Amino acid sequence: MLERSATMAMFSKKQFATATPAPAPASPLPDRAMQALANPYVGAGAAAGLLVLAVVALIALIGDPRASTPVVRLSLAKISAGPTPDGWREGLSQGVQPTVSEDIFQLSETPIGAMGEATITVQGARPFHAAGPLASAPLAGFHAQGPNGPLPIIAANGKTPAEAYARPFVPNGRPKVALVIGGLGLNAAATRQAIDILPPEITLSFVPYAEGLQGWIDLARAAGHEVLLETPMEPNDYPDNDPGPYTLMANAPGGETVKKLEWVLSRATGYFGVTNYLGSRFMTSDNGMSAFLSALRGRGLAFIDDGQAARRAGPGRASAIRIIDEQLSGEAIDQQLLAIEAGALQSGQALGSGFAYPVTLAQVAKWAESVESRGYQLAPASALTTRR
Repeated sequence: MLERSATMAMFSKKQFATATPAPAPASPLPDRAMQALANPYVGAGAAAGLLVLAVVALIALIGDPRASTPVVRLSLAKISAGPTPDGWREGLSQGVQPTVSEDIFQLSETPIGAMGEATITVQGARPFHAAGPLASAPLAGFHAQGPNGPLPIIAANGKTPAEAYARPFVPNGRPKVALVIGGLGLNAAATRQAIDILPPEITLSFVPYAEGLQGWIDLARAAGHEVLLETPMEPNDYPDNDPGPYTLMANAPGGETVKKLEWVLSRATGYFGVTNYLGSRFMTSDNGMSAFLSALRGRGLAFIDDGQAARRAGPGRASAIRIIDEQLSGEAIDQQLLAIEAGALQSGQALGSGFAYPVTLAQVAKWAESVESRGYQLAPASALTTRR
């Protein structure tokens, strides 16, 4: 191998002399350096070095092509001028690994995707919750301990829970339109969507069987929404359609109706009234409705129904003129919302109700963006109840 290398070196020198008959200028390099450059391996190494230098220079001019986000470099001397944790410089200089703390997020065990529903995004929505939160529940003087939990009571000064927990409202003389969106608390994602994307003037109603019910009500009130509790009532097709073990039955004695109602009411605090869940049969029962409304009146609560109640008189009462999502399409819901506007023009106010379906939430959020520009005032449902 050594002999072959020496022969190749000699052959290279001979070629160089033949190709260059004129005397070569004196080289400033020593002879040993010239001999090293003549070696093909050294020459290849020098070429590779020049290539590396060229790449480094190119990156310095145009930046690292692998970088996809801006990088900010700040002098440590400038950092030290501001407020920093003690020992930060020593930690850097000694190579100490930083301590990492983890935030834990509790996710729903039944995400909205598992139910075949869709996440709702409303583009360009206004900051609905700028008006501020409602007072945290429970408010002092408006509840007493019952056999199953706190029960609402009328305060010593005569103020009712319906007044204390309702969203404040100042009419401006325009026709009032209001909506109640129900079925909340059972599906975490849908409930959070309703709280977040709907304006605080929209009233939210919660299922009493929901786990963590008080937490949901607290979250809704913190976002400015007033709250109703849903009372399960006997429908015409019961028991094929069964609203659960605390359903108010049409033919039950008054004492049983009140007992079941009090279980529902003791599930949480912070609501200004109740609304019906189903109830097409119960709400036609004179005995059942008499016991129900009497118990609500004694506790200072409002009752807002979805339009099925035969009795519509009495304090703290309001009835919806439309269920907006009996047909689950955006166009059908829009038509029902327009019908509510027409009802408000005719009567000075109108109330609608709906369920927390994804399409309902999306359509209501878009409708709420423009309804006031058409000459209406968006109001909480409590503002449409009769004088207490």
